[in-house]
Amino acid sequence: MPSRLGPLIIKLLVISFFVGLILSFFSVNPRELLELLGDTGKKIVAIIADFFEWALQYILIGAVVVIPIWGLLSLWRIARSKMNK
Repeated sequence: MPSRLGPLIIKLLVISFFVGLILSFFSVNPRELLELLGDTGKKIVAIIADFFEWALQYILIGAVVVIPIWGLLSLWRIARSKMNK
């Protein structure tokens, strides 16, 4: 996934640029667009924030178990590769 993240970000930036140019042609600016959406934008941000707040506790609980196991397995792989040389 990380190898495809760069091109994805570039594509999104280019598309956003052209959409921004088109909207600018029609004299639409970001503030007006958000005001047209009314509370919808605030509600979307609140839903996303609530989701991350909910998910964060489970991520942290899982990380307490997963990260040490990953670290031990990585050390084991390194040690095995050095022993095979």
